[in-house]
Amino acid sequence: MPNKYTNSTINDNANLIVPAVRFLYVYMLLTAANWEVSRSMPGNWFERLFLHRGMLWLLFAVNFLGTIYGYIWYGNQLVYTAEHYPAWLLPFVPDSPTASLFFTAALLLLLYPPKGLKGTLIRELIEALAVVTSVKYGIWAVAMIFAGGFQGDVIGWKDWMLVASHLGMAIEALIYARFFTLRRMLPVALLWTLANDMVDYSQGVFPWLPNELDDDLNEVQYFTIGLTLVSTAAAWLVTGKQRKHAYPARLRRR
Repeated sequence: MPNKYTNSTINDNANLIVPAVRFLYVYMLLTAANWEVSRSMPGNWFERLFLHRGMLWLLFAVNFLGTIYGYIWYGNQLVYTAEHYPAWLLPFVPDSPTASLFFTAALLLLLYPPKGLKGTLIRELIEALAVVTSVKYGIWAVAMIFAGGFQGDVIGWKDWMLVASHLGMAIEALIYARFFTLRRMLPVALLWTLANDMVDYSQGVFPWLPNELDDDLNEVQYFTIGLTLVSTAAAWLVTGKQRKHAYPARLRRR
């Protein structure tokens, strides 16, 4: 099986740019998350910080670039899949970039909330997919990197960049889940993500793993499915106390 780096079609200099930006972004998110203990302070500064249009546009730009980078990273596996598997399997290959795409779209819908029942349902579905898949694949990628390292794989700077960027995916999803109205679409997101798991491991189009994990594929599959359930439960719990008005008036278009 190809190893984890045969996915990348980017040279080393380009490899550094977007992950470095996302690394700085993760640091910002971690710092802000540590401040959450002060959310009870007057003025609800936590909400003002993460719902500020400048912050939303910044995160949108970072996630948009990260999504593009992710699809490029999967370039070799997409080509390999196109040559050896039916074309309908291609959308199931780039798991993390698709999760990032969902979250990028969810941020855009925070900036410009749609109107009408149809728009609201589409928004809620995108938000549910964004949170479930971002938490899941953010944790999954980090777990696979360290699992490979535990069995002898060398963890290099590219791995650490991937760790930082994927942790950022999970953290940002949990931070913004409290601002989303996604609960009624969580069952749909759960079914889609489980279907993705089934296709990945029944058809062999799961993300390429470190060679050291080739003999642990059954355990990886069970872990992946379990993580889908855990991520959905986390999304449900985080949004359990959300306010009735998920989109403050200052975010709406005037």
